[in-house]
Amino acid sequence: MHLGFSSMNTADDPAPDLLASTLEEAGFESLWYGEHSHIPVSRKTPYPAGGELPAPYRKMMDPYVSLMAAAAVTRELRLGTGIALLMERELFSQAKTIATLDRLSGGRVLIGCGVGWNEEEFNNATSLPWNRRYLALRETVAAQRALYSDPEPEYHGELIDFDPVWFDPKPVRREGPPVILGAMGPLGLRHAASWADGWMPVDVALPDVQQAIVDFRQLVRDHDRNPDDVEITLVVMSEVTSDLLKTYRDMGIHRCNIGVGMQNWDKPEMVMPMIEQFSRLIPEL
Repeated sequence: MHLGFSSMNTADDPAPDLLASTLEEAGFESLWYGEHSHIPVSRKTPYPAGGELPAPYRKMMDPYVSLMAAAAVTRELRLGTGIALLMERELFSQAKTIATLDRLSGGRVLIGCGVGWNEEEFNNATSLPWNRRYLALRETVAAQRALYSDPEPEYHGELIDFDPVWFDPKPVRREGPPVILGAMGPLGLRHAASWADGWMPVDVALPDVQQAIVDFRQLVRDHDRNPDDVEITLVVMSEVTSDLLKTYRDMGIHRCNIGVGMQNWDKPEMVMPMIEQFSRLIPEL
């Protein structure tokens, strides 16, 4: 099992180049940055975890620019978005950004993505329909895969439609970086099982992690796909311990992403000691 590290990526956190070089030296497999281009002042959409929205959400830096800084000082560390809001950017510009990052990093990019939770944010950024956002995400990913794999790509869906274009350079992988869907509800799970390269659940949101993994793998089979081809990246929000990570390893989880907990998002001084602490476990995982 691989160990990744997630960060809120604010200007107060350890800089991407420092964090990435530290992680690679410590033996971590990947670095993951989330995305919010802006946060609406309106609180019409409640924060999913309850209570007030944590302040670091307002200060998140751009994930792709930050990951390029990380790529420049590393050679093997994988570079993940966790999660990217793919529908909240213009399709062609975003595809170009991802392809460029992938080429310049030597094919190390992983695209964790989701539909988002903030309706006002979504509506500010796109004209795609909120009530059809899973379809919109599927078409966004399919359209990007066409841009990456075809010499004169075109795409004709219900919500996204364009005639043949020239789009270069292509990313290293023919269909682009692996796309890992962060989804928890029944509709999201069906999408992850049917078209995503991986699934990214959060452990504390699952009543029974092991049973959820068994059920998801069966759902993948139900879509005539091989579960071994759909990697599971588990975001660990529980208290991270050696025993917990080994339990997840024994469940067959491909990767666990750890990071300082929500209560410590605004305490960057905790990041480096945490990396040092859990790097000692990597040989056992």
